[in-house]
Amino acid sequence: MNKGTIIGVDEVGRGPLAGPLAVGALRIARKHQKLLKGVKDSKKLDAAARERWYKKLRALEKEGSIVCKVAFVSERIIDRHGIPRALMRAVGSCLRRLAAGREAVVLLDGALYAPPCYVRQRTIIRGDEKHLVIAAASIIAKVRRDRRMKALSKKYPLYLFESHKGYGTKAHYERLRRHGPSAIHRLSYLKKFAAARQ
Repeated sequence: MNKGTIIGVDEVGRGPLAGPLAVGALRIARKHQKLLKGVKDSKKLDAAARERWYKKLRALEKEGSIVCKVAFVSERIIDRHGIPRALMRAVGSCLRRLAAGREAVVLLDGALYAPPCYVRQRTIIRGDEKHLVIAAASIIAKVRRDRRMKALSKKYPLYLFESHKGYGTKAHYERLRRHGPSAIHRLSYLKKFAAARQ
């Protein structure tokens, strides 16, 4: 991989009670970083702004200026292995699909880490606010996960996933009390809730 490129990595969906974890990764040449000017962390954008940026990023990808990948990890893997291992698995999957060599410069947000073979990785607290490439990766992951949850809401209409995307809102807990967990709920996240129901 060209040494003039960098990769940004961020995750979405660490906290929800249901649905997959998503990790987004974006590769860009250093000289093209200006193409990301104005991008912000997905948490600071409303849904419409995220969609606009997502479309812009996809257009840049079609032009060949960037490459984007998203890896999903199911609720069952999260329940079986826990969030840290699930995250490492998803980050590794994204980097492999980007054909990132071991010398790739990998910038990761928050508490994310790439597999140890990536020797030029940096984990940056609030990286999605400090580096455009990480902020752009967060948008890719957020939009793709939100779309996945909207699709799942059609299969599980009792839970209103299209509105809360699996997060622990009041409406979500109310639906859980009425109907119990669905097949896509993270049971490891619901132990206290399940104990309270008994």
